[in-house]
Amino acid sequence: MRLLGQRDHGEAELRRKLLTPPQPFSRPSSYKARQNQEARKPATPKEPEEICPEQVEQVIAYCYEHGWLDDAKFAARYISGRSNRGLGAQRIRSELTQKGVDKEVIAEALENAEVDWCTKAYELATHKFGQPLPTEWKEKSKVLRYLLYRGFFQEEIQSIYRDFED
Repeated sequence: MRLLGQRDHGEAELRRKLLTPPQPFSRPSSYKARQNQEARKPATPKEPEEICPEQVEQVIAYCYEHGWLDDAKFAARYISGRSNRGLGAQRIRSELTQKGVDKEVIAEALENAEVDWCTKAYELATHKFGQPLPTEWKEKSKVLRYLLYRGFFQEEIQSIYRDFED
């Protein structure tokens, strides 16, 4: 519940986190030095419990039953959040794939997203490089590399020069 309460998760991401045994907490060495070498017994770290895959499956099924886990909703929210931070569809698709979301779910979520990627690319470029956008090849290539790194497609980048001329 704590994991789902912090932020949305996809099924594969939640499954991976549930199968990872919790790490024992240890205080930093600087904290121990400040305790003036008290005569305390050192705490013996407990062995992490073995996590049963059947229990993880039950938790996943329970989350689906209650509507707390849905890859399509997760993908839509993720796309919305990441696009608002200035990332393009290509990079968002890559990140969702790394999180284990199915490719068909990603494609459908990107289709249904109400994001104008060309406008996002233009706003991001003018924010970073000023208006009007540079037209000399050296400076224009910087804009191109920046937007490619942010995950925009080549066609979207070319459209900012073609469709948004001042």
